[in-house]
Amino acid sequence: MAFICLISLELHLPENASLKGKRKEVKSLRAHLIRRFGAAVAETDHHDLWQRATLTIALVGAQQAEVGERADALQRFAESRLEDQVRWERKILTIDEVWEG
Repeated sequence: MAFICLISLELHLPENASLKGKRKEVKSLRAHLIRRFGAAVAETDHHDLWQRATLTIALVGAQQAEVGERADALQRFAESRLEDQVRWERKILTIDEVWEG
């Protein structure tokens, strides 16, 4: 059975003074999450704000524990990189729950 972990990562980027600076920060974080964790990542909210961004992240795996461990590591990585500037929510679903929903 396949498991999917969905993570909503809300970023507060107080030092950004432009959309260009925000794009640079988000692009770098997105690339790291894809490369390090094999995640699918999309910016899903706050496109027009300089100091906020919301990323929606998906991790997929065959075992719930493995997906949960990758999600824990991803969250630790984001928090270490952005310190107090990140807030997140996450949920792990089976593939059947996704199709039913």
